[in-house]
Order: sequence, then structure tokens, then C-alpha cells
Amino acid sequence: MGKLQAGVIPVTPFQQNCTVFFDDETKDGVIVDPGGDVDVILKVLEQNGISLKAIWLTHGHLDHAGGAAELKEKLGLDIIGPHKDDIPLLERIETQAAKYGIPGLRNVMPDRFLEEGEVLSFGDHSFEVLHCPGHAPGHVVYFNRANSLLHAGDVLFNGSIGRTDLPGGNHQQLLDSIRDKVLPLGDDVGFLCGHGPGGRIGDERRNNPYLKGL
Repeated sequence: MGKLQAGVIPVTPFQQNCTVFFDDETKDGVIVDPGGDVDVILKVLEQNGISLKAIWLTHGHLDHAGGAAELKEKLGLDIIGPHKDDIPLLERIETQAAKYGIPGLRNVMPDRFLEEGEVLSFGDHSFEVLHCPGHAPGHVVYFNRANSLLHAGDVLFNGSIGRTDLPGGNHQQLLDSIRDKVLPLGDDVGFLCGHGPGGRIGDERRNNPYLKGL
């Protein structure tokens, strides 16, 4: 097996970072949060010769999960995650998409939900599952310990944190998740996130204004 690589495909008008983790030798991989623009996603996968093995979701918001059902149909892949507490969000994607005027997004029900402490793998690459509610009740993050790499979804951003004014959001719960689950992973851990550039946990712990006092 080769090295773990990651690529980002911005999708939907929200410019959500649909992420592809893949092995640079086998080209096998998984996709995280295919929120929409499935034709664009498929074109990028084909251009890079990547063979997907599964669809992973961090949470149920439309820009993260809205394209998962279509991608499952076209590639025959299982949808894994998030935590079951996001079922109400997954069932309202089409309603939310209509509100924002975004066509083509669909409600979705995963093939299986995830719990804290599970481990997902493709090839030799393993990711620990951490349940980090606050931005969304069922939000999970994926941590590859071997490469000190976290997919933080919308829990933590470069210089910010996830919004908590959406249905199911809870500001204190989000801060607790970051304090108890994310920061202990270590300052040297790099992270990718759902919008914008990623960063390092240590930089966020020291400089992120939302994390002061954690």
C-alpha cells in the first residue's frame, strides 16, 4: 500500500469541501461529504483514476449529504455515518434545499450509522470515529492516527468553529466537543474541514478566538 492522500472538490453554492481520501499506489479511496454536484465529483474521480469503496458522512446538513444518495446509486457504494442523532437533518435535506433554491439535492438514509470509538478503514488506512455534537447532533469526525490527520467536518475551522444557530445546534456542546475530543488529539495534528482551508490543531488552540479558555 502507498501513502494516504487527500483531495478536495468544492461543491454546492456553499462551497463545501467534499474530500477524497485515497491511496497513492492503489488509487482506492473513500469520499467524505458529497454534498452535491455529483457529475463534477464523478469527473474528478475519473480524471484521477480513483476507485471509491464507500461514502462517509460527517453530518446531515444539505451541503454535506445532499449528493450522497445519487452517488450511491451511480457507484453502488454504501453510505456510512453520521451518528443516528442526525436522522432528522437527513430527512429534511430536500426541504432545506428548496428553501435555499438548490436543485438536485436529496434526502438520504445511510446504510449504517456510526458510534464513538468505531474504526473505518480502506486498504491499510484506518480512521477513528469521534462523535462531536454541537454543530449538528450527530456530527462525527474521522482521525487517521498514522498520519496525524483529522477530518473535522464543520466542528473546527481555520480561525473559527462551526455555526450553532441551525436546528440541533448547541454552542456549549460544540465547545465541549472541541475541548474533550479534538484538542486532545495533539497540537501537531493537521486537519481538513468542511469549508475553507484546513490547519493544525495547535495553531487553533493558540490563536482561534473561539477557543480561548478551553
